Amino acid sequence: MSNSKVMIIGAGLCGTLLGIRLAQRGHRVQIFEKRSDMRRADTEAGRSINLALSNRGLRALRMVGLEGAVSEHCIPMYGRMIHSTTGELRFSKYSGREGEHINSISRSGLNVALLDAAEGMENLELHFEHQCLEVDLPAARARFRVGEREHEVRADVIFGADGAGSAVRRSMMARTNELLFNYSQFFLRHGYKELTIPPGPGGSYRIEKNALHIWPRGTYMLIALPNLDGSFTVTLFHPFEGRQGLKALTTRRKVLDFFEAQFADIIPHVPGLLTDFFANPNSNLGTIRCYPWQAYGKALLMGDASHAIVPFYGQGMNSSFEDVVVFDQVLDTHPNNWARALEAFQEQRVGDTNAIADLAVDNFYEMRDHVANPAFIRKRHLEMQLEQTYPDYFSKYSMVTFNEHLPYREALRKGRRQDELLMDIVEEQGDRDLD
Repeated sequence: MSNSKVMIIGAGLCGTLLGIRLAQRGHRVQIFEKRSDMRRADTEAGRSINLALSNRGLRALRMVGLEGAVSEHCIPMYGRMIHSTTGELRFSKYSGREGEHINSISRSGLNVALLDAAEGMENLELHFEHQCLEVDLPAARARFRVGEREHEVRADVIFGADGAGSAVRRSMMARTNELLFNYSQFFLRHGYKELTIPPGPGGSYRIEKNALHIWPRGTYMLIALPNLDGSFTVTLFHPFEGRQGLKALTTRRKVLDFFEAQFADIIPHVPGLLTDFFANPNSNLGTIRCYPWQAYGKALLMGDASHAIVPFYGQGMNSSFEDVVVFDQVLDTHPNNWARALEAFQEQRVGDTNAIADLAVDNFYEMRDHVANPAFIRKRHLEMQLEQTYPDYFSKYSMVTFNEHLPYREALRKGRRQDELLMDIVEEQGDRDLD
């Protein structure tokens, strides 16, 4: 396996990080991306949900020596700032332990940092505007379209890190009978719409900088994450259907009436509300699962190509980065056999990615429905007390977000049991002091 020719399809976050790590291990890496180089072209507007970089992602960046460089682009968020319909604010810390936080970082900013690091490596090549048409999986060969021409590239092993619409996965699906390939996709009946809070005077922040802001409203919600320039990326998560669903908010008057009734305190901070609302698309929110991830010992799916999830635990990018960490560990165990390494990786990893997919959907309902619920607030207060008193106690959220060595499946199992127990306690105690 030493000095193997490695092909990675997809120069997004997962693919570029994987390429850097495999190049560090001495392989000859080529990364092919269908889009233009994002460092030299405008990124697609209106489809950005800021990333919440946490311990699992930081661990992966540390592995390749980029944690320090990336941290310069991060804004720490120490908890959720909950906005009521009347404009009242309540801050809920993410952890009872001192200093634990998640980090807001722009997807494009992080991707650019990774691409810059990859471009500086002698044994790594980046190829943009290469659309993958199909992959000959047994031969480890891929066909690309570049402009008006097509050409083939061969490798010893191919990695499909080309996102939820993966061309490599489609090539596996074309061999369903041979591979016994299972595939499913599940879409929430909600979509999302991107808005922007611009910087205040002199690049100041119009609302609290070091928090993830949530406007929970039962069947829908608004969130906002800070950017380095003083702006916030705001995302409306909202049903497509219904009297005030995304499909029904078709006029400026309807949109303004809706925001005045539900999110009045944000209107002064979003001068481009109506422009953004009608300029930016409605986007879907879905979960993708498939199995197997590897084919013929020559190809492997990784990141969103194998396990796309909804963004409500802030773990989509973190789990994809953790894929690279786990695969690196597998390579240490199987250093001389790609086929065994690919098989071992999928067997070890699929249970954890299924778990975080379930947790992400759970957290959607928690953020939307429960963060303003008095019983949930009391439960979070109890969790904070436990974490402050017992440093080795982790809430379900902390297990997922801050305990990077605990597998997701264990966080799911332990976290759900803890949640049930704590909710029983707060419901039994009622309004009595939990101290």
